[in-house]
Amino acid sequence: VLAGALIVVCLFYLSFSFVTNYYSNKAKEYAKGDIQKEYYFLDSLSANPVWLGYTLKECREKEINLGLDLKGGMNVTLEVSVPDIIKALSNNNSSENFNKAMSLAQKRQASSQADFLTLFEQAYKEIDPNARLSTIFSTYELKDKIPLNASNEDVMKVLRAEVEAAVSNSFNVLRTRIDRFGVVQPNIQRLETTGRVLIELPGIKEPERVRKLLQGTANLEFWETYELKEITDNLVAVNTLLKSTYTPTIDSTVQAEDTSAVSVPVKKSAQQLLIDSLKSTAGAKTQSATSDEATRAQREKENPLFSILQLNLTQNGQPADGAVVGVAHYGDTAKINKYFNTPQVKALLKSDLTFKWGVKAIDDKEQVFQLYAIKITNTAEKKAPLEGDVITDASSDFGQYSSYATVNMQMDPDGANIWARLTEQNIGRSIAIVLDGYVYSAPRVNDKIPGGRSEITGNFTVEEAKDLANVLKSGRMPAPTRIVQEDVVGPTLGQESIEKGLMSFAIAFVLIMLYMMLYYGLVPGIIANIALLGNVFLLLAILASFKGVLTLPGIAGIVLTLGMAVDTNVLIYERAREELRMGKNPQNAIKEGYSQSASAIIDANLTSMLTGIVLFIFGTGPIKGFATTLIIGIITSLITGFVLSRFFYDFVFKSDKLNKKLTFSTKVTKNWFSHPTFDFIGKRKLGYI
Repeated sequence: VLAGALIVVCLFYLSFSFVTNYYSNKAKEYAKGDIQKEYYFLDSLSANPVWLGYTLKECREKEINLGLDLKGGMNVTLEVSVPDIIKALSNNNSSENFNKAMSLAQKRQASSQADFLTLFEQAYKEIDPNARLSTIFSTYELKDKIPLNASNEDVMKVLRAEVEAAVSNSFNVLRTRIDRFGVVQPNIQRLETTGRVLIELPGIKEPERVRKLLQGTANLEFWETYELKEITDNLVAVNTLLKSTYTPTIDSTVQAEDTSAVSVPVKKSAQQLLIDSLKSTAGAKTQSATSDEATRAQREKENPLFSILQLNLTQNGQPADGAVVGVAHYGDTAKINKYFNTPQVKALLKSDLTFKWGVKAIDDKEQVFQLYAIKITNTAEKKAPLEGDVITDASSDFGQYSSYATVNMQMDPDGANIWARLTEQNIGRSIAIVLDGYVYSAPRVNDKIPGGRSEITGNFTVEEAKDLANVLKSGRMPAPTRIVQEDVVGPTLGQESIEKGLMSFAIAFVLIMLYMMLYYGLVPGIIANIALLGNVFLLLAILASFKGVLTLPGIAGIVLTLGMAVDTNVLIYERAREELRMGKNPQNAIKEGYSQSASAIIDANLTSMLTGIVLFIFGTGPIKGFATTLIIGIITSLITGFVLSRFFYDFVFKSDKLNKKLTFSTKVTKNWFSHPTFDFIGKRKLGYI
């Protein structure tokens, strides 16, 4: 029963790899070499249930993931510039001793294992033993944390905390950027104490785009917003215009004719037109996940914009308060962006209106994102009225009268003045907090906020409040990242690695199967080989269930596992041969073989597993891939060796014909190693050498 249940579970997890492979092949056939078309094809199906109620996106998350060496892609090690963070914390101090200490610490960092802060402290003490670091770092932003009378030890504690916060925030920004990039199963690791981040992006075919994405400076902005009810007329006009020029296309590009002479007749009120056009779609979060292609195409023809952008309406069909325009499935966001960037559509919108997407999906399963209406007050430069460099501190806390978390924010004097004016002008409206072009939050202003100290409330969880506080902190401290190591593996090389890896696996597997049948006989050999097949089956299924990554060294780990798995059978069979020579029948011989060899088998596998655990903990990349398959392989070899093979022997013992064939040897190998006379002790000195 347990064996049967385990097989069903394994088949379940392995099935996702076959499903995703099927759709990947369909995408390649459709795209015919066009990467963008291939991405679009998979995106368009990502929210559709394709297997056992799971969407394609969920199936891709559950498949066996191939590492860079097999799938191709990009491996990047980024370094957050700690010296730049220290300079920013000192308010770009220009004193001679400070600059000397910074220069000396940077020189020593190349040959030292110590972190930069420690090296800086040591260098500063050498240059001026009596210097007080508080004179440098007691800036306006840090005066509450570092008073002028603070000891050097206290200053270093604060600096370490600030550097740690900056590095953590850079890591979070990078992670968010990569999530938006759409890579399936990226590997993002922060390398402790070094300020470095290891990023592996399997399947990436645009390395230059990735470089720009990862090294761009975090840009925090505060924007004024429009209320949805203020732009309803414009949206209705846009939908009507798109309907009159609608041309269905496979690749979802917008094909608008010259509509400079097209007038948009609006006989009803804009509000009534909006309600009429949305009657068929009201209450749905997204059409792409729930409609078949024909229905979706018809709705898109009738309402090109509103069929894919579900407006933020109240229950009675009125525009809801706030800056949220509506929601859309992420597969439709590119099409909506193209609609709004069409010159004819722009002519129907307010000149100071633009749109930005929320950074996180409001529904992880459906992958639905919010669209915000942003007001550009400075239309000439298109700059935000307030940017993140004015923020001096941000932290998460719990609200005084609410169970939800809040975020506290403090600005410098210049920022406080602008913030006071901005909040006074937007009482009862939302101000969007935007990082890297995506809206993280759009809190509503209740009153004018003087002094630069603000509390942002909302239905924040503790983690959401921490994330927002980190976002706000990123604006006050430049923590640029630079690529210190980069490897790009092409898909052709990856395919070659797969073929060679599979070839090595096949050769090893066939040789082991032949050896077991030629040495131990047909029936024991077949049972041992079935156990081997079961071992590989279980190994791959467990790898998939734990979302592990299969690498070329991982294949080497599987091949090694085959040899270790067959060791289990060898020990059992050799013991059974001894019992047969002592006159026992095959059933008792195999029973003794299992029981008497157990301690040796467990001992051998346990020591190998300890090695694998050490490799897994301390290794990175390929070494960790090898260790993963090794550890799983050891566990599965014990299961198949003790459970699966014994299961088949229970059937064999019920057949007298098969029972007689259980000699665990052939005519050729019958007396091999039966009476070894090698003088191990006599040859011990040779062994020492």
